[in-house]
Amino acid sequence: MSEEEKEETTEEAAPAVEETPAEKSAPEEAPADEAADASAAETPVAEAAAPDSSGPDPLDDLPWKERRRLLKSRESGAPDPEKTPEQREQEREKARAAKARARRKRRAEAKAKAKPGTGEGTPPAEKSRTGKPKERQGVVTSDKGDKTITVQIDSARRHPVYEKIVRQRHKIHVHDESNEAGEGDVVRVVETRKLSKTKHWRLVEIVEKAR
Repeated sequence: MSEEEKEETTEEAAPAVEETPAEKSAPEEAPADEAADASAAETPVAEAAAPDSSGPDPLDDLPWKERRRLLKSRESGAPDPEKTPEQREQEREKARAAKARARRKRRAEAKAKAKPGTGEGTPPAEKSRTGKPKERQGVVTSDKGDKTITVQIDSARRHPVYEKIVRQRHKIHVHDESNEAGEGDVVRVVETRKLSKTKHWRLVEIVEKAR
């Protein structure tokens, strides 16, 4: 074996150089430094995640009933005594009665402040009077039926609240006992008892005959 081959074999078999204590401790200290860096990086994230006391209140996003319940639960004090279903029902009835009184009072005040219609030429809508039959005047549109005529009634009244002129057109069946009214006549009719399925009016007089 030549000298060069002996030298190569000697180099391969040579033991590895032992590390000094300073070099051994260096890798062990590295994880501590990394942990310190990680904690420093996590600190701003935690501060950012913490809610800001000066920011908007999270209760604002809740429905008003849920918000009221939470605020009431936070109040300090002794709880109210437990009530029976009958007592709760009585309290509800009292609250409804108080609201009804306040509502009637408010509506009465609003009605007193409201001004009546000031329009000229159009009377206000008439109110129904109990005990007195209604009377209407209209034009006969058909007299083909036996003892029955069809009368068209046109009305224009001013609305008592909205002050708007409301025009209406009705056709009614009227009882004509003697078949004296003809088509185109202006007649006056009065409300009466039920005479048939669609007839509860009676002819009073012929105001104007058709030309």
